[in-house]
Amino acid sequence: MRSRQGTGPALSRREVINAHLHPLLAVLALWLVATSPWVSMFRRFPAEPGFFDYAHVVVGALALLCALVYSATVAQAGRWKWFFPWAAGETGAMARDLTGALQGKVPPADGPGLYGAIKGLLLLAMLVTALTGAAWFVAQGAQVALTFREWHTAAVRVLIILLLVHVAAVATHLIELLRD
Repeated sequence: MRSRQGTGPALSRREVINAHLHPLLAVLALWLVATSPWVSMFRRFPAEPGFFDYAHVVVGALALLCALVYSATVAQAGRWKWFFPWAAGETGAMARDLTGALQGKVPPADGPGLYGAIKGLLLLAMLVTALTGAAWFVAQGAQVALTFREWHTAAVRVLIILLLVHVAAVATHLIELLRD
């Protein structure tokens, strides 16, 4: 993509996709978590499903698709190391960021540091949550569906915790921006 004169650097196709998928994934995840108390699926899809049952399946499938595309785009050009520095054996930046954070310094938002690792864990939690939800739906009626439901519920709890950590990390950057 080309930038117009005076509008700054052009964004790559990956950056444009991510700029749209990131907030969409956030909204989908928040909606799924917020409406989950009204979902009545256990071993199988209910015989008489309500709005929230249908919506949870449709929005969950959309979240899975978006999470897969987002994962593929953030993994391009070696940037997967920013999200999964421990998998790349690059834990030095994470350790420096953690040490700095304990001293009151805000870590950088991008790169293979602490915040990148938080984003990577959140992305993994989103994928696991979506995949176990899809597996639960596909296996409905079978005994294994209850196992997928347990895994899905555990993944949702981890996802919620990491969403809160991610929001806190974003808040620290906003506070730092306002101070400057």
